[in-house]
Amino acid sequence: MLEELIAGDTLDFPDSVPEYPPADGWTLKYRLVPRFTTPVQAPIDITAITEGTGYRVQAAAGITVSWTPGAYTWARWVEKAGPIRQSLGEGQIVVKTDPAAAAQGYDGRSHARKMLDQINAAFEAFQVGVKSYTIGSRQMTKQDIPEMLTLRDRYTAEVASEDDAAKIASGFPNPRNVGIRFNRI
Repeated sequence: MLEELIAGDTLDFPDSVPEYPPADGWTLKYRLVPRFTTPVQAPIDITAITEGTGYRVQAAAGITVSWTPGAYTWARWVEKAGPIRQSLGEGQIVVKTDPAAAAQGYDGRSHARKMLDQINAAFEAFQVGVKSYTIGSRQMTKQDIPEMLTLRDRYTAEVASEDDAAKIASGFPNPRNVGIRFNRI
């Protein structure tokens, strides 16, 4: 199963379960269960089709467009008449909003990039002097600068990793690979 899918894109990948081949009467199934409670999204069931000695898992773009963006847990199993059922595992998939169909206000940045931008904005707005204050029943305490620096370093590293992964996915070489050449003297 994929790690992420844009709602409205076709889900299509081969799957192989050599110990449970379709020729022996097995059927491969997936279920995506939303990890969120609102908005309401019913679990999504997918039955793989037979492809040679393996399977092909597919959901058309016209189907996935109705999937609510968010995090899902998927389960994978095979069934055979009888009824016989064998679990094969589970994992996670994130269904993302299609930016081409998004409405005003859509923010496609990752969590790490949003947090890094908020931390940098907090540093821009920082005023030296008052750490905390109380007005009536309301109280405000500012974050400590060392804690903010630690968070900024963490999110800077996460954003750099995301950027590196995007470059690799676009066909660029891994920026973390360093070539070394040795010459005999």
